[in-house]
Amino acid sequence: MSKKILITGASGLVGSHLTNMLLQNGYRVVHVGRTKRAGKIPAFVWNVNTGEFDSQALEGVDVIINLAGAGVADKRWTESRKREILDSRVKSVALLNKVLNTVPHQVTTFVSASAVGYYGFGIGDEVFTEADKPGSDFLAIVTRQWESEADKICSHNIRVVKLRIGIVLSDKGGALAEMAKPVRWFVGAPLGRGNQYLSWIHMDDLCALFMKAVADETLRGAYNAVCGDWVTNKEMTKPLVKF
Repeated sequence: MSKKILITGASGLVGSHLTNMLLQNGYRVVHVGRTKRAGKIPAFVWNVNTGEFDSQALEGVDVIINLAGAGVADKRWTESRKREILDSRVKSVALLNKVLNTVPHQVTTFVSASAVGYYGFGIGDEVFTEADKPGSDFLAIVTRQWESEADKICSHNIRVVKLRIGIVLSDKGGALAEMAKPVRWFVGAPLGRGNQYLSWIHMDDLCALFMKAVADETLRGAYNAVCGDWVTNKEMTKPLVKF
């Protein structure tokens, strides 16, 4: 029988696309979210703030893919928003860890989203590998705590993979659409000299990486989920005029 995969944060752009790809490749998929849902893709309730989790969600699940987290570019970074960005990531993994410690399950693999923000913001043209140290700004702190919480799941003899994701490009929306808005209105321009590298990945490639992390049991730890063909901020801005 095909593997059964539970996805958190599945209502977002990546989660929706990944769900479809998994189904097309024969996997069985369930979601957890704010409301319960029956059907081809059942959804079970969880609440990160209250610690609620419907244990039925774990029945027969082999793999958990964690995509939960408030958007970093959706709203202005007030102190309360920054707290939400941090808590939505760290608390979601902490809740999953608690559930795995208390509910009988057969989970063997935990694949979590992370971000290239791990290395810090405003790093110019420096190229990083997974072995490099984390940065010290807000997003680097968030990502470091996020990954640290994910690593605790190893204690359940579960394989943990963390994908440090760059800017996800898709014609269905997301970062590309937001970046194109000011350019279309003639108010967009490269930041500074425009020489900063932008780490990006196409949606299809990102979802393929998630699927590889599910299937390839030799993969463990953190991986940079970005295209090897880096572009500068200036190079990225030019084609946005046509988007």
